[in-house]
Amino acid sequence: ALPDARTFARHVGAMGISADDTIVVYDGPGVFSAPRVWWMFRAMGHGDVAVLDGGFEAWRSAGGAIEDLPPHFHADRHFTVRPRRDLGRDIGQMKSTATTKTAQIVDARAAPRFRGEVEEPRPGLRRGRIPGSINVPFANVIAPDGRMKSEDELKAVFDKAGVDLNKPIINTCGSGVTAAILALAQSLAGHDDAAVYDGSWSEWGKPESETPVETG
Repeated sequence: ALPDARTFARHVGAMGISADDTIVVYDGPGVFSAPRVWWMFRAMGHGDVAVLDGGFEAWRSAGGAIEDLPPHFHADRHFTVRPRRDLGRDIGQMKSTATTKTAQIVDARAAPRFRGEVEEPRPGLRRGRIPGSINVPFANVIAPDGRMKSEDELKAVFDKAGVDLNKPIINTCGSGVTAAILALAQSLAGHDDAAVYDGSWSEWGKPESETPVETG
């Protein structure tokens, strides 16, 4: 799902975003898709990007200014892309990792999907998980108020699941969106270079992929 560098630069520049900008990404309520955008900018080499904790609802609750007018920006600005290959993985790399165990594979899907007990929401996908992966449902890193949990709480979540924050991590999920929530949580907990498997289960779980699957 991640576009190539030239396409990303063209569209981002057309939005009025330049490589010199500080970028803050936010969702509506809480945290959901904003970490995916955060990860995309980082994967394209832009490190000056953050997620607004708690999203638009947190901004409004804090009394932040709100407008309903079309945004004003300088269109067609130049956005320089310097891809960070270490932050993304493709299916070939994932097959190798599942065999060599050179990185921890952490799955953000809910436990019943991880164990293969329920059908996948995308028709035609197999049930189960990538062999050897660890389950940390993305909801486990989000507090009841929709904000990310504290650093100490996040460390405890990963430690309880058996994830070593001092070793390489690749995050996966259903489509590469909630995996980025785990990458953000790991960054907040001190592991700043966790990768995301962009294809995630929507690619790995295809019958024609002939990839190994674990259940139970």
